[in-house]
Amino acid sequence: MKQYDAIVVGSGPNGFSAAITLQRQGLSTLLVEGADSIGGGTRTKELTVPGFKHDICSAIHPMAFASPFFSSLPLDEFGLSFTHAPYQVAHPLLSGETGILHRDIEEMVRELGIDGDAYLRLVEPVVNNWEKLANDTMGPMRFPKNPLLLAKFGLDALQPATWIAGRFKTEKARALWGGVAAHGIQPLSNFTTSAIGIVLCGIGHKYGWPIPIGGSQSIANALSAYYRSLGGEIAVDYWLTDRADLPKHKILVLDLTPQQILKIEGLDLMPNFKKQLQRYRQGMGVFKVDWALSNPVPFTDSRCGQAATVHLGDTFSEIARNEQLTNSGQLVSRPFVLFSQQSVFDDTRAPQGKHTAWAYCHVPNGSRSDRTEFIENQLERYAPGFKDTIIARSTMNTRQLEMYNPNYIGGDINGGVMDIFQLYTRPTWRFTPYRTSNKSVYICSSSTPPGGGVHGMSGFHAAKTVLRDHYNISVEIQ
Repeated sequence: MKQYDAIVVGSGPNGFSAAITLQRQGLSTLLVEGADSIGGGTRTKELTVPGFKHDICSAIHPMAFASPFFSSLPLDEFGLSFTHAPYQVAHPLLSGETGILHRDIEEMVRELGIDGDAYLRLVEPVVNNWEKLANDTMGPMRFPKNPLLLAKFGLDALQPATWIAGRFKTEKARALWGGVAAHGIQPLSNFTTSAIGIVLCGIGHKYGWPIPIGGSQSIANALSAYYRSLGGEIAVDYWLTDRADLPKHKILVLDLTPQQILKIEGLDLMPNFKKQLQRYRQGMGVFKVDWALSNPVPFTDSRCGQAATVHLGDTFSEIARNEQLTNSGQLVSRPFVLFSQQSVFDDTRAPQGKHTAWAYCHVPNGSRSDRTEFIENQLERYAPGFKDTIIARSTMNTRQLEMYNPNYIGGDINGGVMDIFQLYTRPTWRFTPYRTSNKSVYICSSSTPPGGGVHGMSGFHAAKTVLRDHYNISVEIQ
């Protein structure tokens, strides 16, 4: 069998980022994937009826342009292109108002009226200084290169989203803020939940919330094409249960969550390290619905149909209350729903004149409950007649999501809860969290900093650690 310097397990964005970083430095690498196709969280398939392409998990990609690593790759030369909706986010309220996240920050200030100045003070530092902030936030905890800037950002980012909401006077501003912060998939009363909201709003103004043409699979395909152009090799249908089954190699890099790592034989991990992995905490799960539709969704406010993402949950207090209940293990009748209709902006997703739509809500981790009715009822609240447009649907509960992608433990798509205790100390309390107790085994999944999202930074930092540890090579993003 051929020998490799490094084998990377898992073909999600982080697995590809690790493999690309190592291959660029002249190492011989093999990337292995257990499923029959590459992509991890960036797969696109025909789930309902032929001709309708649906993103399995990730659909809208705020971090795609904001990722320092992805922006360093020539992925456009390998077929990747994006489109943008007129609005980044829409958040309709039953009162008749709709909060809109505009790309132009001055337009955003006008949109929020009396709350415009408070919003500007919150997100403008990210808009103006994202490149510097990214260096200090999208990786392991280190002494910052820009300590004053990070300290100023941290004063707001460390706060619970519920505290920041108190700065806004209008329900429209509070609701819009709550919907974006809820992307963190944890109670909005948790510390650090404001970090998610501030960053996603800020990069929405700087880069937008882009939509990949052809589906999220296009991201995986471009990463694969670039990786192969460097000489990298890929093997699919390769479920790893024992390290001994792999070709001979020096380094093993795992784009896997702690529970998966614990099931692999032959890793020779120390008992204390295994105990730390066993204590790693998962977050809420999600219930996912994909639809094939006869028409665009008939939102009462037509601007919702022109937004990359629509948040459905009415007021800030309703979102906060339901997210808290869900986190405590309860099912709610009006869940917070994240919705997108990519076919409005990308006509490759559905047959001419038809449409696809995508949505999920948060549920207790591991819940098998079918939440289709509750998600569709939420849509009917803001888009009467939506159900009449449904041609077909496909649903996935937390168990089905985990079967499809074993990284989604109990339906947790963030690779573990990203609260203050696991924001940077994930998956273990180590200064360099990509290392394990075995000097030849590393972790590069979203269970390492900076956590969930399609950005590839966990993979880059893991590979950077490998190169420093074993080859005395220091790499930086160019």
